Amino acid sequence: MLIKDELYGEFEVDRVIEELILSEPVQRLKEIHQGGASYLVNEKWNVTRFDHSIGVMLLIKKLGGLVEEQIAGLLHDVSHTAFSHVVDFVFNHKEEDYHEKIFSSVVENSAIPSILKKHGYDYADVLLDDTKWTLLEQPAPELCADRVDYTLRDMQRYGQISLEEAQRFLNDLIIIEGKMYLQDVEIAEWFVQTYYKEVIDFFMDPLNIYGYDLLAKILKCSLEKQIITPEDFLGKDDEVLSKIKSSADQEVLSLLSKLNPRVIVKEDRENYDFYRKNKVRMIDPSVLREGELIRASLRSERIRMMNEDAYEKATQGMYVRVSTN
Repeated sequence: MLIKDELYGEFEVDRVIEELILSEPVQRLKEIHQGGASYLVNEKWNVTRFDHSIGVMLLIKKLGGLVEEQIAGLLHDVSHTAFSHVVDFVFNHKEEDYHEKIFSSVVENSAIPSILKKHGYDYADVLLDDTKWTLLEQPAPELCADRVDYTLRDMQRYGQISLEEAQRFLNDLIIIEGKMYLQDVEIAEWFVQTYYKEVIDFFMDPLNIYGYDLLAKILKCSLEKQIITPEDFLGKDDEVLSKIKSSADQEVLSLLSKLNPRVIVKEDRENYDFYRKNKVRMIDPSVLREGELIRASLRSERIRMMNEDAYEKATQGMYVRVSTN
């Protein structure tokens, strides 16, 4: 199978990767929006978990990762529920890790283990311990394929960065002992700025906060009224919405009618209708200098200040007022 990606280029992938891509669990991700409720309030915010999963796998391949790590990258989000992280707010998972809690169960009850076995891989060995896959995942504030792809993919798709800028960043990456680092502090400054455009400006956009909060309220209400069940979240975004829309419950339908792109919202700390504080996400990649890895913030005052500003905004959260205009 030949895959062409706007960020990473064209790649021929292994047969096991091809079969996994074509499997139902991975195909389902085409209808799971990465931004949760975002596509319901802005149709342009439409990156899917499938887009991201393919991207993570290809980035790992581009950087020389083993097929096993490519598999882990492709499948790392396969347990994401309908509406992605919105469900964390429905079930009060403050670490936004509900999909991680159910990962092994989702994998074990799918075709994934048999596909991997057919090609000589043990699913538990490949998928249930991601600490061995150092390109795929790293603790913040370092770089990893997951963090890099969702940042570049969202920001390029939503017009915040150019493909040329993304390529310049990718060309500066260096792999040391299976982990990704940067070489140019100016590139590090660019990525830190881009990352905060993602996790502060985009994730905490008042319209996004409004969508998340209202959709979480709709889903909670629908669960309480038994319009939907927790098992429905293992389906697709629009399947869950269709089930809610087909109900005759006026309270839920009234709330759902308010979830649309026509709403006008703004930040207002004094007189607000919605408040949301997301998981704090920080970035401070190490940069190689004269054979030594040094935190970028120790070499760049600009990065240090961006980190301070981002931390303050993230911990304060976003206060949103729905405008009547």
